[in-house]
Amino acid sequence: MSLPDIVNALGVVGVLLVIVAYAGATTGRMDATKAPALLLNLIGSILILWSLFFEFNLSAVLMEGAWALVAVIGLVRLAFAPRG
Repeated sequence: MSLPDIVNALGVVGVLLVIVAYAGATTGRMDATKAPALLLNLIGSILILWSLFFEFNLSAVLMEGAWALVAVIGLVRLAFAPRG
């Protein structure tokens, strides 16, 4: 298996992670503002972005970059949220 094939497969795994997070949030099984969903979105977006380095698509890079940024912002907010 060549490197582009491996990276493409990892991109597909990224898509599945984002779909799991989205489906979990829309069905009420996951809280979209909590770490598990945010991490699934972040890891999924990073894997998709990595695959896009081999087959560049500007609109997909912008979408996944924004998706990852939103997940990072959510995780940072969780990290600095008051405990109590």
